[in-house]
Amino acid sequence: MNEKPGYMGNPNLLREGEVHSFTKHEVDEFIKCSKDPVYFTETYMKIGTLDHGIQPFKMWDFQKKMMQSFDSNRFVVCKLPRQMGKSTTSVAYMLHYILFNQDVMVAILANKATISREILGKLQLAYEKLPKFLQQGIKSWNKGSIELGNGSRILAESTSASSVRGYAFNMVFLDEFAHVENNLAEAFFESTFPTISSGTKSKVIVVSTPKGMNHFYTMWKNATEGKSGYVPLEYHWSMRPDRDQAWKDEMVRNTSAEQFSQEFDCEFLGSSNTLISGAKLKQMSWIKPIYVENDLKVYEHPIENHEYLMTVDVSEGLGQDYSVFSVFDVTSIPYKQVAVWRSNRVGPFILPGVLKTVGEKYNEAKILIETNSIGLQVANDLYKSLEYENIIKVASKPFKGQYVTSGFGKNKGNLQYGLKMSMTTKRIGCTNLKSLVENDKIIVQDETTIKELFSFVGNSQTYKAETGRFDDCVMTLVIFGWMANQKAFKELFDSDVRRMLEGEKELHVEKETMPFGIVDNGIDDPFGNPRKPGDDVWLPATLHDW
Repeated sequence: MNEKPGYMGNPNLLREGEVHSFTKHEVDEFIKCSKDPVYFTETYMKIGTLDHGIQPFKMWDFQKKMMQSFDSNRFVVCKLPRQMGKSTTSVAYMLHYILFNQDVMVAILANKATISREILGKLQLAYEKLPKFLQQGIKSWNKGSIELGNGSRILAESTSASSVRGYAFNMVFLDEFAHVENNLAEAFFESTFPTISSGTKSKVIVVSTPKGMNHFYTMWKNATEGKSGYVPLEYHWSMRPDRDQAWKDEMVRNTSAEQFSQEFDCEFLGSSNTLISGAKLKQMSWIKPIYVENDLKVYEHPIENHEYLMTVDVSEGLGQDYSVFSVFDVTSIPYKQVAVWRSNRVGPFILPGVLKTVGEKYNEAKILIETNSIGLQVANDLYKSLEYENIIKVASKPFKGQYVTSGFGKNKGNLQYGLKMSMTTKRIGCTNLKSLVENDKIIVQDETTIKELFSFVGNSQTYKAETGRFDDCVMTLVIFGWMANQKAFKELFDSDVRRMLEGEKELHVEKETMPFGIVDNGIDDPFGNPRKPGDDVWLPATLHDW
């Protein structure tokens, strides 16, 4: 009773255990505020401004709609221009949430911890300016966290896979999520989102201005297409009363039309050096596989008399880069990606068996393997040990480079079972892939493959994945692009794509673990074929079975 009022000597903060005597008006206002976050914000919340110092927060109409959507939905993703007060609106809602809910925990996450703590600082300032009858007693008050007497807590951290691990959050606020590195964004959702979404009332609020075609783009695309449970919110810069055409013209003069398009018109501009143009990337849409088992995704079952080509990018299967193969229906143009297998757990001794099994299912598909490093071993085992005949052979000659051959005749050159990826073959593959995709001559249906295209960018020498990303699925497309340019392609598949490509405008794009497992239940065939009595298991489950 002898303690001074206020937390740690701050008279603006109600200390835990400190008594406040409510008037009838305060009781009525407390109840009214608890039921309506917009009323609470406009009536009692104050914010710091650059021009006028501490001011009441008078919300624009779109900010009221934002807050009401936060309150009504569990998962919300917001695509908003810069300087629209999106962080301030979010701060107001989080403040209301921790004041009028007991024992809840909120996380403020941004690409840097300093930014998330700055947001928390805005909340702390607004808290200090509240009348005492709306405050909860303070248990702890730090730069990175606060805890209230009602048991509610709020934590500010950077967005990472480990930032909120071990906590049970009722709400996670992700600020400027488009600016979080792709690998961090994906790791965060893989490690923490299942825990967050396991509750029946937990919330995730994602707010950002676009920055290229990254993880935020995928979230937004899925939300707008109804492929996720997120509610998409988008508000135009003109919804601020103080912004008009004259303001836009001035901003464009001071920056650039492209910068304005991204930061204020909220256009998802692809990186200027992606292999596939940003406009085309925005049009590409993946579909749900009709069959998924372990590492295989099937988009279309094999069709009788159709021709199929399988392209293979090989890794060592040590849990790092992925071995991937894509199966394409090349019966007619546009070609179509109909199956994808991707694993970083299957090594070179098991992979040939996987290729043989799936290749046989797809009408004895022709198989072209990238033979750098251990790929040559995989190709040789597939052809010589497993006697798979439809493996594509590649010869090479000085000045002529690599080319597809039957393997017979005097001029077959230096022969190998597959394609050795070099700067030249990759350049050819990338050039033709770009032409095929942008001219709608190939349909890519796999989500992982399309996402990799968003970060498949060029530098002074070649195209490859951005730091922290993978391009193994894309490389199966590049191999397909190289193959489609070969004279032998028409002979193999009766499809003269090479002539089509040449007729278009030239483009200048200068430890072994448990084996691949589709677990057979003895009844079903994942490719939709009826099982006959006595049929063998369609894919062996152990190395011994090979």
